[in-house]
Amino acid sequence: MVKQRHAKNISIFFLLVAILLMFSMLMNITRNNEDDEPFTYAHLLQALENGEVESVTLTPSMEVHNVGEAEVQIIGEEDPHTVDIPNISGFEELLRQAWEDQPELGIYFNAPQRPSIWITVLPFILVFGGSLIVLMLVLRHMQGGGMGNRGPSFGRSRARVSFLDKRKVNFEQVAGLEEEKEEMEEIVSFLKSPQKYNEIGARIPKGVLLVGPPGTGKTFLARAVAGEANVPFYSISGSDFVELYVGVGASRVRDLFEQAKRTAPSLIIIDEVDAVGRRRGAGVGGGHDEREQTLNQLLVEMDGFAVNEGVIVIAATNRPDILDPALLRPGRFDRRIVVNPPDIKGREAVLTVHTQGKQLDEDVDLHVVAQTTAGFTPADLENLMNESALLAARGDKTSIDMESIRKAFIKVVVGTEKKSRVITEKERRITAYHEAGHAICHEVMPDLDATYMISIIPTGRAGGYVMSLPSEDKAYHSKRFMEQGIVSLLGGRAAEALILGDITSGAANDIERATTIARNMVVKFGMSETLGPIQFGNDNEEVFIGRDLHHTRNYSEEVASQIDQEIKRIVTDNYNQAMTIIQTHVDVLHKIVDLLMEKERVSGEEVRKLFPPGALVAKENKGFMGDESSL
Repeated sequence: MVKQRHAKNISIFFLLVAILLMFSMLMNITRNNEDDEPFTYAHLLQALENGEVESVTLTPSMEVHNVGEAEVQIIGEEDPHTVDIPNISGFEELLRQAWEDQPELGIYFNAPQRPSIWITVLPFILVFGGSLIVLMLVLRHMQGGGMGNRGPSFGRSRARVSFLDKRKVNFEQVAGLEEEKEEMEEIVSFLKSPQKYNEIGARIPKGVLLVGPPGTGKTFLARAVAGEANVPFYSISGSDFVELYVGVGASRVRDLFEQAKRTAPSLIIIDEVDAVGRRRGAGVGGGHDEREQTLNQLLVEMDGFAVNEGVIVIAATNRPDILDPALLRPGRFDRRIVVNPPDIKGREAVLTVHTQGKQLDEDVDLHVVAQTTAGFTPADLENLMNESALLAARGDKTSIDMESIRKAFIKVVVGTEKKSRVITEKERRITAYHEAGHAICHEVMPDLDATYMISIIPTGRAGGYVMSLPSEDKAYHSKRFMEQGIVSLLGGRAAEALILGDITSGAANDIERATTIARNMVVKFGMSETLGPIQFGNDNEEVFIGRDLHHTRNYSEEVASQIDQEIKRIVTDNYNQAMTIIQTHVDVLHKIVDLLMEKERVSGEEVRKLFPPGALVAKENKGFMGDESSL
């Protein structure tokens, strides 16, 4: 950054010098023109004839024969005039005649002197050289080279190299990824002592591909490997290889691996490798483009390692399905490690790491927080604790308590409540019936989690929300669970149609989610009674994510019609079931609406108390960090 600032200052300095020189030359030319233009050769001849000339100094030119200039002093004037003489021999004859008529006339002859070549050429050299330097500095600054680089930097690697990072990460700071860390221990051992593996003839994996959803800690785990092995690592994003100019990406790949080999044993970390490693020959762009040249060079560099070179590549992506098969074969990325969101034990460990340095109240139980945040990634948990700290500081608290964590949880999951939005009484009542319909279906369905909170306060783009908390981590979902989820999603629309006699656009997102669940049940999970356990279509048929342009659908138009009919049947049957549930508990529906109109936000316990005894199936309700009604 400092080098770029110096380059910019020097460029401005040279530019100003060039402008001043050109301005000075222009002023001299203008001044000479203004001085010489009134007094011409004709004026000189007239002055000689009238006897007005006091002295004439004649200087012949060395470049052109019989041409020169004369410095003429007119009687009564202070400054002499300079006049170009077109014919030296003829003018000398005129001077002799004038001297015979006017003996006091001073006539002088100067021997011609050639001016120094440097005096003549120096202004032009300065202007041209200054302009050239300014142009080079500007080009180098645009290329990102700075003052310290040699030549253009288009083809040089943009990897950030770190030898002893002040913020070095090790395995102790990586929580919730115990099995993944065990997989990477072998890489660390090789980087620390590669000769042990070379002597026995073992080949260490040349590349490790970290696969997982966003926020699960793939890049953090890669940095921890470099920190644990205490070796230099080069971190770069996949998009940094690709450039507008052809061949730049391949050149950067070569430069990156050359740097890594010079500091071996070392580590190359490529984040978002799918930006450069997509399947070749896919999409509408055809085949041989800049990205594919970059990928080809990456394939060559990874497959060209010698055993003892000690350079290991760790790449991270959340789209392994679009990577080129040649990149995934043994010898390049030999090992694939899946980094999934942590379980309850892992979440508690992650929370322990992210609460270091934060002041926690005595009532904070990280086990309960981990139990409630099922499905959260480490990035989500870090964001939750940071929002909790911000809310606690905003409330002038000296530590983070459970109330701050509860409010931060709602803010992260649902969004910021917009209490200042002006809503008419009619729209509030429509929202109340809609959310109450969701809550009733949620409570009646035995496989769904218990309701935690209902609110009719606008949040984000929604007019209200119903929040439920997972009782446990779920790796699979049953057909009955998904059908009951559709019933709960359509409960709001059923309540509107039954009580208001009309329907609104507020159920648009619910209908979209319900349709998506039904479609997945039919075409992906094989849960259709009519069509059977068959998968229809392919999730990866899209052209622009790395698949072939031309593909064949693996089912006929008749089957497509049956799929549509089956999806419609599933959604319609579950909507009718939601309507039946609302009709059965219409008294509870009105009570929930009255309570929402009064309090705007109602806890799940308050909702369950409105049902008749024995109407609900007992569910495991672990609560969420204290009393919900305190929010």
